[in-house]
Amino acid sequence: MTITVDIKPEVKAELARQAAVRGQAIEAHVASLLEEAAHLSSDANRPLFDKERAQAAGARIRELREGVSLGGLTIRELIDEGRPAEADAAS
Repeated sequence: MTITVDIKPEVKAELARQAAVRGQAIEAHVASLLEEAAHLSSDANRPLFDKERAQAAGARIRELREGVSLGGLTIRELIDEGRPAEADAAS
């Protein structure tokens, strides 16, 4: 299919530059950009948040976390690890 589109010279120059970087003819580069844009718009009909997938992901995370140990350390100890001791900080 052939479509004729009028574009500004600076847009054409940028498209030509992008095509050259990719080693493509400008027509092939523009066609690939249009194909990509068409696929993106078809994804627009999908919901941004899929509750079932989110719940399944949460369940999988909880499953993977079972039996995982922090070596006996608490979260507070992990946060404080590597910080100077209070006596060192006062010096």
